[in-house]
Amino acid sequence: MILANALPIATGALHRNKGRTVLTILGVVIGIAAVVVVMSAGNALEAFVLGQLEAFGSDYIEIEPKVPNVSKTSTANAHGLTQGVAMTSLKNDDLEAVQQMRNIKMVYGAVTGQAIVRYANDKKTAMLWGTTEDYPRIDTGEVAEGRFFTDEESRSLARVAVLGYDVKQRFFGEADALGQNIKVGKYNFKVIGVYSQKGSAFFFNMDDIIYLPLETTQKLIMGIDHVSFMVAKLQDPSREQESADEATRLLRDRHNLESDNPDKDDFAVNTPSEAKDILGTVIGGIQLLLIAIAAISLLVGGVGIMNIMYVSVTERTSEIGLRKAVGATSRDVLWQFLLEAVVITFVGGIVGVVLGIAVSAGVSVGASHFGFDFAFIISWAGVVLACIFSIGTGLLFGLYPARKAARLDPIEALRYE
Repeated sequence: MILANALPIATGALHRNKGRTVLTILGVVIGIAAVVVVMSAGNALEAFVLGQLEAFGSDYIEIEPKVPNVSKTSTANAHGLTQGVAMTSLKNDDLEAVQQMRNIKMVYGAVTGQAIVRYANDKKTAMLWGTTEDYPRIDTGEVAEGRFFTDEESRSLARVAVLGYDVKQRFFGEADALGQNIKVGKYNFKVIGVYSQKGSAFFFNMDDIIYLPLETTQKLIMGIDHVSFMVAKLQDPSREQESADEATRLLRDRHNLESDNPDKDDFAVNTPSEAKDILGTVIGGIQLLLIAIAAISLLVGGVGIMNIMYVSVTERTSEIGLRKAVGATSRDVLWQFLLEAVVITFVGGIVGVVLGIAVSAGVSVGASHFGFDFAFIISWAGVVLACIFSIGTGLLFGLYPARKAARLDPIEALRYE
């Protein structure tokens, strides 16, 4: 009964002070919308990353160089690459040794780099992908025109190239590229194939690549004798960890490394399961950090509510005194002001949830426009969490001003000017 009587009075008071009410609600809206967007974006990001991993399949292991004396998940490895440190521990012989493992169906090695590529009077900086003949048998794409190069062409340093879809469109448009010569660096290469359109993977345009034979790229273009990474396709995917352990033992033996000290390894063997676990942990950490930032926004909004309610109590001291003089109890006054705070946060919560969903949908549409499959996922957990935060903020930050109003002496309140 107290609530039924107090609610109309509370809403009436808020209606009489529209400007103050709207500004107070705005602070709550921003915080609630931030919670919804963060939770929804986190779920969409997780789905996007897992989708990208699944596009590569789950029947492979990946081997890459590693900085010795650090774990394979350490940021030191990425830091070394970003600082231009060459990690040369994996050689072509390692690639051939992995190919002989029991559960390995096929394997490709690769090196990556950039070069100025010219055709006729046109030129561009293109990504080079030096790889072996098994690449198209493991990769999810396919050669749409012509063919891929052979092992013999790689070993004989043949100057042949397979163009990514965008590279072909840039230089040749709808014309036939097969048999044409392009210049990579200072060498002429004959186009023998064009890859099908692949799109982006992990925000990287897979269509803006020129594929060259591995040894041709190593010796003629880059002047190196190592591979940047290798990917081995498994005959039996259920034995991925067994194969990863076997590859680890094989490479430790070849590199004369201690078998009981993984941190000293100069390589890392990764499985799809490990990649999913690591990415899940990273995404979860990012999401928690963003939720903490959104919670700070809610806290600021809550402090704003307390401040506005405190000012409201001061301005309406005479009104409180009059209500108490005509029979209103301290509990009636407490509920009136507490409900004002709850109504503000409730309305702010509803508007914030709607705004958060709209922003999440906008992010999804924007990502799709740029070619990324970033799904629109409503996080119902985020919506519930936002609503709980909303009501909790109103109760928490409205309680002190409400108690202050309830404790006012009616006679003193009536004398207040």
